[in-house]
Amino acid sequence: MSECTIIIPCYNEAERLDTSSFASFMDRYPDIAFLFVNDGSTDRTRDVLIRLCAARPNASFWELAENSGKAEAVRQGILKAAESESCGNFIGFWDADLSTSLEEIPRFLACARPGIWMVSGCRLRRLGGHVERSLIRHILGRSFATIISNYLDLPVYDTQCGAKLYAREEITAVTNRPFVTRWFFDVEILKRMKDRHGRSAMINNCYELPLQQWNEIVGSKLKYAATLKDFIKLIFSR
Repeated sequence: MSECTIIIPCYNEAERLDTSSFASFMDRYPDIAFLFVNDGSTDRTRDVLIRLCAARPNASFWELAENSGKAEAVRQGILKAAESESCGNFIGFWDADLSTSLEEIPRFLACARPGIWMVSGCRLRRLGGHVERSLIRHILGRSFATIISNYLDLPVYDTQCGAKLYAREEITAVTNRPFVTRWFFDVEILKRMKDRHGRSAMINNCYELPLQQWNEIVGSKLKYAATLKDFIKLIFSR
């Protein structure tokens, strides 16, 4: 059985996917499984994934017929991974651009003890850490995170970091139905978990891990206007 399974949503990543970093990490950590979800890519992403996964038993990929957006790609990947008895007790997702280094995964697993439902990457700018982010994105991100923290009534610092690890039973329970939003599913997951367990349990059983290193990747597909639109959609959803 794997220690965990990491979902990597991929949409037109043929030119950006750092296959050498993935290959090196997978060879060094054979007990960490990866499931790449090809989200209806129109470029050579499928060919790249075939080559990457061919010789590695801890790597596989799954294709969606049409582009469904990151939220649905991650959700489908989680449900697919959970079908396997060997997927491990934790399922997570990681951004394909590796803005968060794969080398952080062992640190996440060290925090993923029994009773922890979620370990979430936290892009905290601090002495001793190397979180590189443009000033405008940092200001917008912090403003947005403060709004979300108040909306959820949870002391969460960073909901949108693309590096998460969840207890298998917990994440499958809250992803059994589609998300309302296309990009804002991180917040939806937190809200669904809070609705299941309450505020106090969330504070005691979820953990934000300050990242050692995070780099802003040029060409990110996420736009703040789309995020704001998703947030409004979430607020007015039932």
